[in-house]
Amino acid sequence: MRIAADGTWFYNGTPIGRPALVKLFASVLRKDPDRFVLVTPVERVGIVVEDAPFQAVEMAVEGEGADRRIAFRTNVDEFVAVDAGHSLRFERDQAGGIKPYVHVRSDLWARVTRALAYDLIDLGEEREVEGQAMFGLSAGGCFF
Repeated sequence: MRIAADGTWFYNGTPIGRPALVKLFASVLRKDPDRFVLVTPVERVGIVVEDAPFQAVEMAVEGEGADRRIAFRTNVDEFVAVDAGHSLRFERDQAGGIKPYVHVRSDLWARVTRALAYDLIDLGEEREVEGQAMFGLSAGGCFF
């Protein structure tokens, strides 16, 4: 099994077309120290994940500044509110751009889609962090 960078789940090279089946597999997905696995009561099956196992496909924003609340819905209908336990992280891609991710559960992350990434950037602000000017955003009582 494989999860492509765009969030499509594959079995034996064929996309899994049933959303209910993808949600079922996503509910038993775990991250071991060295690989992703699907865990059932009888077995652990390795799964290849090209980028992140989930995609953040919808975003809701309430409030501003330190009181801002941001919530995401993933492609498997999990809802995540950004806070200290469900943080945002930003990585550089090969072209030097920024890829944002939101922590979903355990060691599993959702990559924020490009359209939502632009919305996140619009919420950003420059702040001094440890004596350096940093660009980030406030949500859930934290600055990311």
